[in-house]
Amino acid sequence: MRRVVSLYLPNWPIDRLRRRLGAAAPPPDAPTVLVGRDRRRRIITACNPSARLLGLRPGLAAAQAHALAPGLLPFDADPEGDAVGLERLALWAHQRYAPVCAADPSDGVAIDATGATHLRGGEAAFLADLENRLTSAGVHARAAIAPTYGAAHAVARFTRGPAIVAEGEIGRRLGALPLAALRLSEDLRDSLGRLGFETILDVERQPRAPLTLRFGPELGRRLDQTFGRTSEPIVPVVDETQPRAERVFAEPIGAPETIARYIDQLVEVLTATLERDGLGARRLDLLCHRVDNRIEAVRVATARAIRDRKRITRLLHDRIEAIAPGFGIERMTLVASIVQPLDWRPSDVGGRARALS
Repeated sequence: MRRVVSLYLPNWPIDRLRRRLGAAAPPPDAPTVLVGRDRRRRIITACNPSARLLGLRPGLAAAQAHALAPGLLPFDADPEGDAVGLERLALWAHQRYAPVCAADPSDGVAIDATGATHLRGGEAAFLADLENRLTSAGVHARAAIAPTYGAAHAVARFTRGPAIVAEGEIGRRLGALPLAALRLSEDLRDSLGRLGFETILDVERQPRAPLTLRFGPELGRRLDQTFGRTSEPIVPVVDETQPRAERVFAEPIGAPETIARYIDQLVEVLTATLERDGLGARRLDLLCHRVDNRIEAVRVATARAIRDRKRITRLLHDRIEAIAPGFGIERMTLVASIVQPLDWRPSDVGGRARALS
């Protein structure tokens, strides 16, 4: 059963600014905005909760914002830096929580948590740990988990209730949410609103053909992704510094014995790379890229760094039953996501390299 987490960062540009400024950052309750350009206009691109209480919103002209809030603290927007920071946050989530994570610009991170939540004590503990770590770092966050990313995305941003959506609960939990929860374009939302459609249930119970004929494929695609009728791939962020081995297949594979055979080959290549660099692996991620663009991921970890080919192979073979090949796997990647020198010890004080965690 697939479980996907949407990490929502409602104040990401402001939070990143505050972390960058450190002690020079304005007080948390001071009205603070970021100002950027929309063609020739200077507009508000982000604002903190205190600024919102004064009636300020993204898109408002900067001059009008100053008139509404004379004591406003404006800073220059940095959308490129925000995007880079979001990628780094996705890499952090990849290292700490799950093999498949991706930035979801401009305010979130997607995490395929299938098979990973039990390592944190269950789904509730997984979400709490994720939120608490970001909060302690000064980043506002809300996380939700559901069978689809569309459902998790909607719950994280448009509800204040439980953040866990069980299998079969999507319709009940999302039906009353506004159309914006479907990630539709603003023009499409406006067009649907003029016809009296207000909630997800309003459009979900309508015949599909007339809606597609009138509004195009976007509405149907978002509905199908949210309710799990079609796949929505998460393209994982890649840390190029991690040792890896990859195999692309001319024809998709799916039989357990075939998967096992190619695991053997990947382990041979990866251990050779580790041996060349004098490293061992403490954690390995096996990514199986299916023909439907979904990734089946397996993560195994050890107490100490290892490079023994037979032991690594056995660890991965034991997890083959957790891989659902679907209509076939077209690519397999084996990544050593945490590595250490083989002779590394926690008591080392001689400046040796530490784990990449």
